[in-house]
Amino acid sequence: MIDATGALRLYARYRMKRLSAQDEVEEQQRQLLRLVRKAAHTQFGRDHRFGEIRTLGNFQARVPLRRYDDMWAVYWQPAFPRLVDCSWPGTIPYFALTSGTTTGRTKYIPCSREMNRSNERAALDVLVHHVRNRPQSGVLGGKNFMLGGSTDLIEPAPGIFIGDLSGIAVSQMSWWARPYCFPSRDLALIADWEQKIEKLAHACLEQDIRTITGTPSWLLIFFERLFALRPQWTGCLCRFFPNLELLVHGGVNFAPYRPRFEDLLSGGHAELREVYPASEGFFSVADGASHEGLRLIVDNGLFYEFVPVDELDAEQPRRHWLGDAEVGINYALVVSTCAGLWAYVVGDTVKFINLRPPRILVTGRTSYYLSAFGEHLTGEEIEAAVTAAATAVRGTIADFSVGPVFPDGSRPVGTHLYIVEFDEGGPAKFDTESFAQAIDRELCELNDDYRTHRSGGFGLGAPEVMCAPHGTFASWMKSRGQLGGQHKVPRVVADPSLFQELRQFVERHR
Repeated sequence: MIDATGALRLYARYRMKRLSAQDEVEEQQRQLLRLVRKAAHTQFGRDHRFGEIRTLGNFQARVPLRRYDDMWAVYWQPAFPRLVDCSWPGTIPYFALTSGTTTGRTKYIPCSREMNRSNERAALDVLVHHVRNRPQSGVLGGKNFMLGGSTDLIEPAPGIFIGDLSGIAVSQMSWWARPYCFPSRDLALIADWEQKIEKLAHACLEQDIRTITGTPSWLLIFFERLFALRPQWTGCLCRFFPNLELLVHGGVNFAPYRPRFEDLLSGGHAELREVYPASEGFFSVADGASHEGLRLIVDNGLFYEFVPVDELDAEQPRRHWLGDAEVGINYALVVSTCAGLWAYVVGDTVKFINLRPPRILVTGRTSYYLSAFGEHLTGEEIEAAVTAAATAVRGTIADFSVGPVFPDGSRPVGTHLYIVEFDEGGPAKFDTESFAQAIDRELCELNDDYRTHRSGGFGLGAPEVMCAPHGTFASWMKSRGQLGGQHKVPRVVADPSLFQELRQFVERHR
């Protein structure tokens, strides 16, 4: 295999020069007007008089915020699966399948050819920032391993394909990148997650793996299977992949997983790099240290707006953009894209830690709020509390979910139940009472409403913890048809029936 890292360095110098000279605010204005001009003659463009839009103000006055159901019902479903000039010019060739983390409903997100190119350029930015931080890199001297869902696509109409976003990415991958990718097509096509993990674990032992990409929880399951093949190397990835340089993660808050991954990478020279890709677009990538946030990609066919979370359902919410966004505010992310999403509420919340260049933290989901009793906990606060509690009991977490438990005849006040699967040692190793107390202390520090409701224990009872046996969450996700790939365990389960289903599942497996 030819080591193409030298060519990558040349591109990285060119790309970094452009980024250094970039005015992100002006670039975002250009992106918006370019998108609007391109889509002016679509059904959506005509309905919203895109031909008259000259400014951001024009756009915001004509195009209201929309969620998936709004776009689906009016513009996508009537013509599905063949969308021609609906909200983006031409025919949409791909739809990325995604299931809502909290609802489980299947969504079909349009993916245009322009969006495929946008995603590929963003993925290349990951390597750009890597070689900038590591000048002696040989990252393209071996294989790049992406642990994704099945790459098998279904064809509901001639020339129209539906499937996992990773499958779409593989099918559209540039010719030059194919030799550097693992797994091979026959392995990537495997739909059964457990069978796929088994075969990948054996096959990767024969490969010179330089990068690994995936969702943290599924990566841990894969590593566990890998270690079973070489028990003497358990816990040390560098024994399996001595040339591993980069582990790319995204999709969930990494804080609860960080201690475990740092242990896995110890003894080697691989670094962690976070990314923020979604079915709607590839939004940002870490360009520096882990605490410096993710740099927003502003020149790639996407226009971003930011709505204060507490105004998202208001009649006239304030719609900020890079020109007037502020550091430290929890925003709902809204995007307009080169696949025909317009003022689309993604469902994620972000917070700026820097504006020039723009760097964000992904703080949770708009649906990840726990306020069954008026406590108004955000997903970010819950993640932080669980992470702190794990540190307090010297444990690492494989996965967790939390939901409300309402008062009944035996319980005078409601509370929160944390269902937690620890990564090692089994439930008996951990003091669940200390774990619950640590969560409680941290949330009282972080959230005034929670502290008030916990005062005296009259408005909200102390949190409770149920330890789940090893592998429980993976089994539960499998039972829901959501094992592996881009599926994520819901952190906050506000739906009482879904939370009851999870509780019963855990009880059966204890």
